[in-house]
Amino acid sequence: MSKRLETVATMTCMKTLLMLFNFIFWASGILMLCIGIWMRILLRDYMNMSMQGSGAALLALASLGAVVAVAAVLACCCTTRGHPALLYLYGAFLAVVALLELGAGASIYAYRTNLNEGFDQDLNESMAVYGQDNSKSSHIDFIQSNLHCCGNRGYADWLNLDPPKNVPLSCCKMPEKKCDSQDTEQIYIEGCYNRVLDFMNNNFGLVAGTAIGVVFFPLVGIFLACCLASNINKAEYEQVA
Repeated sequence: MSKRLETVATMTCMKTLLMLFNFIFWASGILMLCIGIWMRILLRDYMNMSMQGSGAALLALASLGAVVAVAAVLACCCTTRGHPALLYLYGAFLAVVALLELGAGASIYAYRTNLNEGFDQDLNESMAVYGQDNSKSSHIDFIQSNLHCCGNRGYADWLNLDPPKNVPLSCCKMPEKKCDSQDTEQIYIEGCYNRVLDFMNNNFGLVAGTAIGVVFFPLVGIFLACCLASNINKAEYEQVA
């Protein structure tokens, strides 16, 4: 009788811990969803400038977060019902999630490497069609005005184009109506290449580090789910015996 009570107490404790884990797991899914969407919006103009990718890794992270949030809600039903088969299935799902989180972090790091390699050429090509391609022109204006930079390696890049172009007003330090874009005292002279890469790498590094950092978190859920399923099987065996 004492063994049975001990088993029941253990099951109750495991259920409580697993329900707590499910809540934290749900919160982590919502966090991944929000980070993926927020970073995609924040970096939209910078990523659209690059032809190496369109931020699919961030969208994948957001999608994974949505799947995790939904799965965590369903996992609560598995926990309360106490079906060992469902708990083992949940454990297997958590293992897949851990692999996906690792893959998401790796893909973000890989995209960051491709960005470093190709952004120089992409920025030059965008500058060459400035004033002709409205989309690329708006991206360049956004980058120059927000990061306080001008051109690729420097403001003179605009003058060295073939054919040469005037320095855009988005390079101006002061409001457009009071700025002479030909006066180096009134414009940003530092290039955008290094500033953009620093900005992108810092943000991508944060997201990738978060994705990889929480990859071990589902392992806790796997342990709890398997332990609870094992204790339920043990309790059913003792009841029959």
